[in-house]
Amino acid sequence: MTGGPTILAFDTSAQHCAVAVLRGDTALASRAEEMARGQAERLFPLIEAALANAGIGWGDIDRIGVGTGPGNFTGIRIAVASARGLALSLGVPAIGVTTFDAIRLDAPDADVAVPAPRGMVYLSRPGAEPVLLPEAEAQGALRPPAPDVLALAVARVAAGADAAASGAPAPLYLRPADAAPPADAPPEIVDDA
Repeated sequence: MTGGPTILAFDTSAQHCAVAVLRGDTALASRAEEMARGQAERLFPLIEAALANAGIGWGDIDRIGVGTGPGNFTGIRIAVASARGLALSLGVPAIGVTTFDAIRLDAPDADVAVPAPRGMVYLSRPGAEPVLLPEAEAQGALRPPAPDVLALAVARVAAGADAAASGAPAPLYLRPADAAPPADAPPEIVDDA
């Protein structure tokens, strides 16, 4: 096949698992499933299904694009770790793409908002650091598209990125994790020998 490099892209930063395959300007495959959890178990079966649907194999991938958030901590870690592992095993670059950049692909000067827990959003304005604020304060900001469309946008951004300057993909965390270490002291280990 011709038409430019083949990009495998995926995103698990929200309550979805989404995968896309892009060659040049042509979307070869796009798949998504809504899910609150279970992305780790579904990501590779979805990737394999998308590759099969596109009629290509692992060796045909030239670059990996991965959604880096902001969003669900566990979901972002799943995607970033998967992208890094695949990049190493396939010998191809992995490019991290924020949800903000994916949304702004066709509207570079827009304010964009990504849903956050408890009625909040992560708001990104061009040239400014993202902030966490109540959803009501982000009226008019662009929101993420459907997960399959988001995965295609991640692929398109990754296709245009400078792989040499990108470095390894890393999660974009804009707030501390909800989970906290246990307050109880660990149990005492007794040597019964």
